[in-house]
Amino acid sequence: MNLFMPTRLFTGDECISKNRDALEALGTSCVVVTQKDAGLASGALSDVGKVLESLDIKSFVWDGVSANPPVADCAEAGRLAAQQRVSFVLGVGGGSSLDAAKAVAVFAANPLLDEDEFYAKKWTNDPLPIALVGTTAGTGSEVTKVSVLTDSAARKHSIHDDRLYAAVSFGDSRYTHSCPAGVTASCGVDVLAHAIESYFSNKADEISRAFAVRAVRLALGPLTEAAAGNALVDEDRRQLYEASILGGLAINTTGTCFPHNVGYYLTENYGVPHGFACAVFLPQMLRVVQEHDPAYAEAFYSEVGATAATVGEVIVSSLPSYDIRMTDQEIAAALPRWENNGSVMNTRADVTTDAIRNMLHNMFVK
Repeated sequence: MNLFMPTRLFTGDECISKNRDALEALGTSCVVVTQKDAGLASGALSDVGKVLESLDIKSFVWDGVSANPPVADCAEAGRLAAQQRVSFVLGVGGGSSLDAAKAVAVFAANPLLDEDEFYAKKWTNDPLPIALVGTTAGTGSEVTKVSVLTDSAARKHSIHDDRLYAAVSFGDSRYTHSCPAGVTASCGVDVLAHAIESYFSNKADEISRAFAVRAVRLALGPLTEAAAGNALVDEDRRQLYEASILGGLAINTTGTCFPHNVGYYLTENYGVPHGFACAVFLPQMLRVVQEHDPAYAEAFYSEVGATAATVGEVIVSSLPSYDIRMTDQEIAAALPRWENNGSVMNTRADVTTDAIRNMLHNMFVK
């Protein structure tokens, strides 16, 4: 078994104010990394501001985070933070804000770093301490060592490093209540993607599977309600947030499989939000692993307490309709990115580039 998770995690109502000493221990000044308006809408930014003021921690807000944050933007924010000589970085928001905060912490400690050196992890200095406040139930970035960013060629990449773990994370599910229905759905199916891909990873073990199974069990009910157009109650929101954290803990050990990496292509080229882009390929993965190892697949459905049809229906009903059209020439040009790709090879089945070609052709060539 394999588990390493050095982040100190606090959850529950008002967990920031109740555990403010954890922030005080990080230093006397910080940059707050967030997405314009998102932190305000959830109430998290206001709560963070009050706590920082009560602790006499000086701060400035950088709200330049966008969806699929570019490395260049994170570098800019990091250099501003370096000029201000801040003690730590505090990310407030959804997965994009939290992932950006991790990169900002690297650049704040290494302001002369360029993009290639960032991805090569040629960091002279360790990142500044990181604190995270989540406002969506999706990525689980609060507890992972992963940051997913967009490079200067508009390609998404994930970077993994133990130095990117937050020193402390706060998970108050009340902050997710302000999420619009589309964001809730996209983030929610990202939870399923993390958990399901983790379970069917070649690196899965007893602990990661336990996290993954619990995440799926918690997420299926609320996502079923959301897909039916029903408003989520507080308990639904709490369950989804807990599932998000558990999904993050699962992929910490295993990483993700091919739906995530192939999903990046849909986000880059067709603007499909990350969670939906991954979930598009989940039914394909479940079919492939069922054919490869039916006993293992059936064990999964038994453990999550749902049939293959039920899991598939929740995924499909959570997805909006996309009119994506590809050509065979376009698909052929994209295939090299998945040759010997770590996420593709991590799948508990033999997923070749020819298999991906056929998958994309059958789904998107019309």
